[in-house]
Amino acid sequence: MDFAFDARTEELRGKLLAFMDEHVYPAEAVAEEQRALLASPWDTPAVVEELKAEARRQGLWNLFLPDSEYGAGLTNLQYAPLAEITGRSPQLAPTALNCAAPDTGNMEVLSQFGDEQQKKQWLEPLLAGEIRSAFAMTEPEVASSDATNITTYIERDGDEYVVTGRKWYISGAMNPDCRILIVMGKTDPDGDDIRRQQSMVLVPVDTPGVTVKRAMQVFGYEDHYHGGHAEVIFDHARVPVSNLIGEEGGGFAIAQARLGPGRIHHCMRLIGMAERAIELMCRRAVSRTAFGKALAQQGVVHNWIADARVTVEQLRLLVLKTAWLMDTVGNRGAHTEIQAIKIATPRAVVDIIDRAIQLHGAGGVSQDFPLAELYAGARTLMIADGPDEVHQRSLARRELKKYL
Repeated sequence: MDFAFDARTEELRGKLLAFMDEHVYPAEAVAEEQRALLASPWDTPAVVEELKAEARRQGLWNLFLPDSEYGAGLTNLQYAPLAEITGRSPQLAPTALNCAAPDTGNMEVLSQFGDEQQKKQWLEPLLAGEIRSAFAMTEPEVASSDATNITTYIERDGDEYVVTGRKWYISGAMNPDCRILIVMGKTDPDGDDIRRQQSMVLVPVDTPGVTVKRAMQVFGYEDHYHGGHAEVIFDHARVPVSNLIGEEGGGFAIAQARLGPGRIHHCMRLIGMAERAIELMCRRAVSRTAFGKALAQQGVVHNWIADARVTVEQLRLLVLKTAWLMDTVGNRGAHTEIQAIKIATPRAVVDIIDRAIQLHGAGGVSQDFPLAELYAGARTLMIADGPDEVHQRSLARRELKKYL
C-alpha cells in the first residue's frame, strides 16, 4: 500500500482541518452555553445547525458514503484520515458533517439494502440532515454480544409485521429529530439456521406501541449531542410488511455488512481522540510546575508522551492498512484486520486518555476539559459493536484454523 494520501484526500484534509480550527473548536464552548438554556437537554444547540450549514457550503458533507450517488464517493482509505480529524471533537464534528453514528450505519444499510420507496422516505432526508435515526439491536435481558440471542419478536400478521420486545442503549433515540428506527428481531425464532432467524424492519418512532422510555447514562454522561442512548419498548408495534429491509432472515448478514465500515470510522475517530488527548497533555505539561520544575521536565511525563505517540502511530498504520484491504479485497478479505483494530484501538486510546487525565489532576475529571467525556466514549467502544472478547474469540479461531 502507498502511504501517501492522494490529491483528493489531501484537499479534503486541508479543508477539514481549517473547518475544525475556524468553526468547530470555537463552537465547543458556545454549544455548552446554549445547551444550558434549552428547554430540553435533547434539543440541538443553534450553533450545531450553523456548523452543519457551513459544512454543506464547504462541500464537507456525507463524506463517509462510498457511493457517489449518495455521498462523496470516497474509498475507506480516503475517508479514514478525515474521520480521524473529526474524532478530535467527537461531540460536534461528526454531526456537523452529517457523518455521525448511528446515522452513518443506517444510511449505509438503506443505500445497500433498502428498496426505492425506503430510500425516498428515509434515506433522502437522512442524507439531507433533516432527520436522525437509531439502530435498535441491544437488549437488556440477554447477552447481545451474541446477536443470535436477541428475543425481540417480529411476527407476520397479514400485510403487517408486529414488533414486540425491549431494547436499550439505542443510540440517538432521545433526539427529537429521530424519526426512524431500524429494528433487529426474530421473524423465525425456531428456524434451523440460527443466523437466518433474524430480520430488520423500519419502525417509525411515532408508531403506536413504540415508547422511548428513558435515557441510559454512560459513566454519568447522557451524550446529548448524539441523541443519547435510550431504552425503547416495542409493545405490539405494527408496521407494513413493506418496511422489511432486504429479505426475511437477512438481518444477521445486513448487520455484518453494516459493522465493517463502522469499525473503521470508530477506530479512526478514536485515534483523533487520542491526538486531542496528547495535545492537551503536552499543553498541560509545559504550563504547570510541581516540585520545583515543569511537568514537562518530569521523566514519567516524558514516558507517557513518548509511549502515546508510538502507540498512535502504530494504531494509525493498522487502521489504514485495514481500510486499504477493505477497498482492495473486501470486508471478508480484511476480516482479521477489522477485528484487530476493534480490539487494539479502544484499549490503547483509553490508556492514553487516562494518562492525560492523570496529568491534569482534578481538572482531568472535571467538565472544564474534554478528557472525562473522551474517556467515557472511548471506554464504551470496548463494548459497543461487539465487546473485545468476542473479537478476540473470533480472531483466535481464525488463527488456529491454520494449524488444524
